[in-house]
Amino acid sequence: MTSRADHFDHWIRSSFVEMNTALENLYFEQDDRGNVDGIGDAIKAKIRDEGRIFVASLLDEGNTGEGFDSGFGVLGNVGLYLAALRRHELTNPAREEKSPFAEASSLALHVGVSLGMAPRFATGHLATHNMAINGVQKRFTSLRDEMLFLDENTKGILCFQRAADALARIIPLGISHSATHMLLGNARDALSDAMGINERLFSELDVDRFFYCVRPYYKPYRVGRQEYRGANAGDFSGINEIDLLLGLCRASDPYYAQLLLDKMLFMLPGDQVRLRDCMTRTSLLDEFLSCAEESAREFWFQRNAAAYLEVCEVFGRTAAQHHDRLVEKFIKQPADELPQARLAGITASGPPLPVLLRSLEVLRDLRLAAPRSDIPSRHACVKRLRERLAHHRAAGS
Repeated sequence: MTSRADHFDHWIRSSFVEMNTALENLYFEQDDRGNVDGIGDAIKAKIRDEGRIFVASLLDEGNTGEGFDSGFGVLGNVGLYLAALRRHELTNPAREEKSPFAEASSLALHVGVSLGMAPRFATGHLATHNMAINGVQKRFTSLRDEMLFLDENTKGILCFQRAADALARIIPLGISHSATHMLLGNARDALSDAMGINERLFSELDVDRFFYCVRPYYKPYRVGRQEYRGANAGDFSGINEIDLLLGLCRASDPYYAQLLLDKMLFMLPGDQVRLRDCMTRTSLLDEFLSCAEESAREFWFQRNAAAYLEVCEVFGRTAAQHHDRLVEKFIKQPADELPQARLAGITASGPPLPVLLRSLEVLRDLRLAAPRSDIPSRHACVKRLRERLAHHRAAGS
């Protein structure tokens, strides 16, 4: 990083965190924890004004990056700054046609376009590419529950990436290769680890602190005239690589293709490349089905198809766990307790909560290969493979 970028990064990791934490503690003491108006205004102004000095300095410098890592760091820092301004209601896309922070918007647009990413902070900034310094990574506050959320979310993403990497390594080997069984086992184990991480979040994360003090930093905000949705924990290619490589979701499905398009610019460029490659591949499910008639009696088919179905089963349970337990406990239940006036803009992705929940239910059921006729579930295909496997096992016993 340049010295100006270094100074901005130091402020984001120090005073910025301290001021946000002070504000969150003030908000949390109120009877109406969702209200931020008229509370801590002097601290809010200090965040706005101190951050603007760093942003203006970087914008004046012109050359904002010395390679990808530097530019990505600047994009994340200006994104965290704008997200905090949004959280503290110093900006709100519902009442503005353009961002009131022109310099921050200009810097974010400059760097975002140069990197091929949306001009706001993304999941990678607080997860897989969040450099820890002296044991502490970048964050908005020093609250225990935010650190728990960021730590476990990062570990969960890494588990999905391990699973996706194992599945991708099958492509050049083929489904009949002896090593494919090992790779499917690797993917299964990584997904099982992700379930353990979700369990820790479910048992240790405080609902109110997450809902009122962590989640609000992920709201949509404007950069220039354009409103960009908030960062989402699913904004990395690994989860979608698993969808596509297993064959539980298909890029030819308009609903799913739109989902991929919407999240593409929120991913790192390397993730974008991996995802585009997966969209061109024949899925493992289709590979197994295509040779089931002639190869179902073969040892390799019996072994590898069974291992494939185990991966699908664990992946489905992971999706159900996330939706039925985490989303229910940390988003839906506390939102149900809010007055109607507080529900506007509650989701990071922008749409009303019922719309978001329906969308998440569709994804859950696609990943479960659930027996639904109203969505392009692969239930019948998975069932056919399972029956073919069971039939020939019974015949050989």
